[in-house]
Amino acid sequence: MAELTGNLLVAQSGGPTAVINASVAGVVQESGLHECIGEIYGGLNGILGILNEELIDINEEKARTIQRLRHTPGAALGTVRYKVDFKKKPEQAAKDIQRLFDVFAAHDIRYFMYAGGNDSQDTAHKIHQEAEQRGYPLRVIGVPKTIDNDLPHTDHCPGFGSVIKYNATTVMEIGADVGSMATEAGSCCIIEVMGRGAGWIAAGTALAKRTPNDPPHITLVPEIPFDETTFLARVQEVVGQLKCCVVVVGEGLKNAAGEEIGADKTHLDAFGHPVLSGAADRLADFIQAKLKLKTRTVKLGYAQRAAAHFASATDVDEAFACGTAAVRAAVQGKSGYMVTLVRQSDQPYRWTTGLQPLGDIANVEHFIPRDWMSEDGFLPNEKFITYAKPLIQGELHLPTEAGLPVFGVLEKIRLEKKLPPRA
Repeated sequence: MAELTGNLLVAQSGGPTAVINASVAGVVQESGLHECIGEIYGGLNGILGILNEELIDINEEKARTIQRLRHTPGAALGTVRYKVDFKKKPEQAAKDIQRLFDVFAAHDIRYFMYAGGNDSQDTAHKIHQEAEQRGYPLRVIGVPKTIDNDLPHTDHCPGFGSVIKYNATTVMEIGADVGSMATEAGSCCIIEVMGRGAGWIAAGTALAKRTPNDPPHITLVPEIPFDETTFLARVQEVVGQLKCCVVVVGEGLKNAAGEEIGADKTHLDAFGHPVLSGAADRLADFIQAKLKLKTRTVKLGYAQRAAAHFASATDVDEAFACGTAAVRAAVQGKSGYMVTLVRQSDQPYRWTTGLQPLGDIANVEHFIPRDWMSEDGFLPNEKFITYAKPLIQGELHLPTEAGLPVFGVLEKIRLEKKLPPRA
């Protein structure tokens, strides 16, 4: 394929991870090695920032800042939950697509790298298809990102290894605290983690178990319908044996009718989903009402996806590699693909990157295989442990100042706008 000359635009979308900026660093550093790529631009706040022509010149950033992105949490370019929705808002979507290509043309964008999860890959897919229909020379590559680990056709997602490393450690620490206070009266602690549709994060905390009596004693994942009677019986059994019980629950836990037990249907997120914030509280209500046990809840919230201080070095390396692989694929003529992680072996752990058509990725969720969980559904089994254990390996050595980490902060020098304001 003929060489394509022009500028590259990179943007981020969806909830951040501890390593999403490492992917951006990979894109930026690899882009600088190819003469066909002129300027390197960043889109502020994802697709919405591009629609508003909010672009920055990454070539103006210091090399040290780009390097520090490898251990900087959040989304350095800013992120957003905005969807180009042809199904529900066809007129607005058509305007959005036209505006995107006006911005691309105005700034000679020929390479577009979009780091994000399911909805982001869907957006990248739509842009790729539209470029082909318009005959606009553009190479679009999706860069995988999601702590939920629910993207299909990739062994795992950048961000997942770090979140389960942090969460498993937190479960160990909370378990030590709760266990030290265990008395005949008994107690229960419920830790709520992220994961709306898939329970990969909750299951990942099982890495904390080094002996059968170690927490978590119960994990509840959205893939396995919640049964109150069976759950309460298991809690009572564990408390009878250990005087305490530590439960980890994925926020999207569902009952037999498929309803999320922690959903607040009076509040919807940007994609129309009920806000999830009450699974742990709901379980605590069950336990206190039926078992009369002292019960505390812990919601890890943003902390679990922002814990760059305890990120997995393996995860950082893989996230960076996904960024570099995206640029290499585009320069080689590929478009309409997402970079994937391909596992070559478990012990020793070896991996490489691959490519999968965006059409196979967009809006498809990957769930925990049922045979990776125990028969009763309360704990992951050895198949899951074998899968997850390599992903948390390695520690980062963060630069510090006065005892606290130093993050990379972009100067965000704006490009001059060339178009009228977005209508």
